[in-house]
Amino acid sequence: MQMMEGVTESIESTMKLKAFSTVTKEYLTGEYPVSTITEIESCVREAKAAFLQYSNTTTAERAAFLEAIGEEIMALGDDLIQRAMLESGLPEARLTGERGRTVGQLKLFADLLREGSWVEAVIDTALPQRKPLPRSDLRKMLVPVGPVLVFGASNFPFAFSTAGGDTASALAAGNPVIVKAHESHLGTNELMASAIKKAAQKTGMPEGVFSYVVTSDIETIQHLVKQEAVKAIGFTGSYRAGMAIYRTATNARLTPIPVYAEMSSVNPVLILPHKLEQESAAIAAQLAASITLGTGQFCTNPGLIFLLERPTTASFIGMLSELISQTPATTMLNRSVCENYYNSKQSLENQPGVQLLAATENAAADYKGSAALLQTDADSFVQNEALQAEVFGPSSLIVICKDEAELSMAIDALHGQLTGTVMGLKKDLENFSSCISLLQAKVGRLLFNGVPTGVEVCHAMVHGGPFPSTSDARSTSVGADAIKRFARPVCFQDCPQEFLPAELKDINTGNIMRKLNGEYTRDNVSIVPAN
Repeated sequence: MQMMEGVTESIESTMKLKAFSTVTKEYLTGEYPVSTITEIESCVREAKAAFLQYSNTTTAERAAFLEAIGEEIMALGDDLIQRAMLESGLPEARLTGERGRTVGQLKLFADLLREGSWVEAVIDTALPQRKPLPRSDLRKMLVPVGPVLVFGASNFPFAFSTAGGDTASALAAGNPVIVKAHESHLGTNELMASAIKKAAQKTGMPEGVFSYVVTSDIETIQHLVKQEAVKAIGFTGSYRAGMAIYRTATNARLTPIPVYAEMSSVNPVLILPHKLEQESAAIAAQLAASITLGTGQFCTNPGLIFLLERPTTASFIGMLSELISQTPATTMLNRSVCENYYNSKQSLENQPGVQLLAATENAAADYKGSAALLQTDADSFVQNEALQAEVFGPSSLIVICKDEAELSMAIDALHGQLTGTVMGLKKDLENFSSCISLLQAKVGRLLFNGVPTGVEVCHAMVHGGPFPSTSDARSTSVGADAIKRFARPVCFQDCPQEFLPAELKDINTGNIMRKLNGEYTRDNVSIVPAN
């Protein structure tokens, strides 16, 4: 195996993968050797060795590395966009924006590192005179966990893949990263990996700080997950794949590790009566656009709509149905996503109590997703969990509730979701406050009078939610707090100053916010006496 600054290229394997394009409807140029078990194990050893050096780099050094990655991504120019268009079926404007978001994520974590407070430094100084027992000097902060395994996503070839949010946050925390390249984006992955490689070289990062493997074999993937040197996993994809990785990581390893898996969400929208009465047409247009945005291949497309029986309900459904029926079929990400979409939609349509309201002509043969709108009643929804299955594509299910009691019952039956949306006027929010509270308990992000598609990369964002939307509702895969998934707390007791991390020393050289004897401050330890 040839190791090039931490980027793995297989030279042992005789098996090769090629990327299929739903745009050209044929395999693209370029063959990518499948990583062997021996190469994977070597890759993990490299990452383990790199951890000892990389975890001790300064935050300024890691920030420079992240920014250099962003610069190298931009330097790839149009070649990156054009390859990703062919491999994902996504349009140029969407990918150009996603590239900007990816570089923006890297910059966000670089800024976070330079500011420094993310380590959550806590200092409780010694109380030698305390009775009946003295207190030791105790200091705590977050430190990196070790090599992180990242699985690239199908629907975001930049932002959730090779150099995406999981990779950026893991590198920011001080962990080497191993990426399992998505088999649909092999050329895109190689280009992105080359950008990370160049950035690592320019900033003097250790060999093994980043690597990737190419495989679609389930046993090989499980073997990778079982590697003891891997200390955490980031995953974005289907519920089935996510749970397989989760079970392997927690049940089939000598040492169980955390898996941060984003898996399944139908993102319910609750439309309340006064809002519907006054803004039916606008809501219909807004929802239709969100349902079909990106051929419905966002993890936040609204796949479930709760409506109360009111005089305006039927006319609203008619407007939404008409808009859905007028939506042209558009190219899907890959063959597997397209096949699964039509199978899932047909399965939902065949469920008892479900009625198809609108659908465009089946375009599966052309690898395009046709929009659809379906309807059921609250009782059927509550009784049949199959109605909550994610249909990954431009489809949504309306649930009609007779009254507030049925609405509460339906919301209470919901599985965990990434998002929940409430559309209502002030009077609606007051009248249905209990329903909104029920919805809040089911989601990671609660929206008001908007649509769930569109995830801002910022400090306040939560892109996570109760199971099965994610495997850990305490975490987010987007935003500044994503870094905390790949860090753990360590307490230093009576540690000499010279051996303390910079963030915990008496002199606050980084001027970071710390909790000192119960009070948040940027002061040095000597300035604030212990209570």
